[in-house]
Amino acid sequence: MTIQKVLQKTATATVAIVAMFQLLAPHSNATEKRPLDYRIELITARKGFDGKKCWVHARAGIIPTGTVHNKTDIPIAVMTLNELLLSGSDVFYATNDMISKDLGKTWSDPRPHPESMGRRNEPGGVIVAPCDITPKWHAASGKLLATGQNVRYKGNKGPMHVRTREVVYSTYDPVTRTWSPRKWLKLPDLPRFKNAGAGSTQRYDLPNGEILLPIYFKGLGKKQNSATVVRCRFDGETLTYVEHGDELTIPVMRGFCEPSLTKFGNRFFLTLRNDKHGHVTSGPDGLHFKKPIKWRFDDGKELGNYNTQQHWVTHSDGLFLVYTRRGADNDHVFRHRAPLFMARVDPQKLCVIRSSERVLVPERGARLGNFGVTQVGPNETWVTVTEWMQPRGVEKHGSDNSLFVAKIHWNRPSKP
Repeated sequence: MTIQKVLQKTATATVAIVAMFQLLAPHSNATEKRPLDYRIELITARKGFDGKKCWVHARAGIIPTGTVHNKTDIPIAVMTLNELLLSGSDVFYATNDMISKDLGKTWSDPRPHPESMGRRNEPGGVIVAPCDITPKWHAASGKLLATGQNVRYKGNKGPMHVRTREVVYSTYDPVTRTWSPRKWLKLPDLPRFKNAGAGSTQRYDLPNGEILLPIYFKGLGKKQNSATVVRCRFDGETLTYVEHGDELTIPVMRGFCEPSLTKFGNRFFLTLRNDKHGHVTSGPDGLHFKKPIKWRFDDGKELGNYNTQQHWVTHSDGLFLVYTRRGADNDHVFRHRAPLFMARVDPQKLCVIRSSERVLVPERGARLGNFGVTQVGPNETWVTVTEWMQPRGVEKHGSDNSLFVAKIHWNRPSKP
C-alpha cells in the first residue's frame, strides 16, 4: 500500500472518529468549554383530591423584578388554573390563580375570578367559559397577559359538538390581584375562523412588542383543524390582529391543534399536536413554515407522542422539547400522558436527541399532558403541571391531583 493511500485512510478514520464523538456528545457547544446542563428540582405546590373535581391547566406567568409592581429582587409568580368536573368531559369552571413571592417555595390558595374569568350565560341555555389559559409577561406594555380560548356547554357533560370558539385574553392587576374582564381577539370575518382559539399554545413576543400568537381553527361543523400564527399588537388593553401566516393542516383525524412557538438562533420553531403523531416545523419569520414532519428521535424512530400537546424550553445555547410518549412502561396511563419528559432538540435535523431525554415529572397513574413552561430568569425555567384525575381510579397508582413545579436550574445563564 502506498504512503498516499495510508494517509487517505488515516484521514478518513479521523473524520469518522470526530463525527462519532460529536454524536455521542450532542450537548457540545463550540463557543463554550462546558456543555449545557441542568438540575431538576421538583416541588409540590399543592395536593389533595375530593373525588368530584380536580385542578387542571396549571400555568405560571412571571412579573419581573424592577418593574412598576415589583420593586423586590425576586420575581412574582402568578399561576392560573381551572377546576374540572370529573363527571363530564372537559367541563371547566372559573379561572383561579395562585401567587408565589419566594420562587415557588410557597403558594397562596387558589382564588377564583368568577366575574372576569368565570362562566357566562348565553341565549338558548348555553354556558361559555374560558379555559386552556397561558399567562406570560409582555415587556413592552408592562402587563401580565393571559391568552386562551372559550368553550361552550349545554349542561355539564361536555363541550357542544358544533359551537363557536374565540381567542380570549385578559390582563392581571397585581395591586388588586384581579384579572380584567376577558376580551375576544377579533379575527377576519371568515367562516374558517368561527371556531378558533389559542388554548394551551405558547406565544413569542417580538422585540418591538408585537406578539406572535399561535392559534388553531376550523369552520363550524368541520372536523379538521388548521394551525397558524397570528401577528398581533397589544397596547396594554387591546389585542389587535395584524396578519396571520401559513395555514397548516394534515388530513389525519382532527388535523393540527395546540401549536406552540419559539425562536432559537435565527429561526422560529413550531410544534403541533395531532391525534396520531406530534409534528414539528421551522421557518424564518414565525409566520411561514416548511411542511411539518413527524417528531422522531435522532436514531430515526418515532418519538411516540400523540394526541397530546408539546411545548418548548428555550435556552440561548440549547433548544429543548417537553412531551409525553408511548414506550415508557406507561400503557396504564390515558393516552400515555405521563411521565413528562424533556430532551434536547437538534434544530437542524428537527429531531429529539434520545440520549438527552430525562424525566421532569414522574408518572403516578394520572395524566400530565396539559402543562405550561415559564422562563423565570436566565438561570431558571419552570414546567408546571397537575395530575389530571380522569379516568376514575387513577389514584390507585398514587396520584392525588398534585400540582408540580419542575424547576430547571441551568448550569449557566441563558443570554438575552
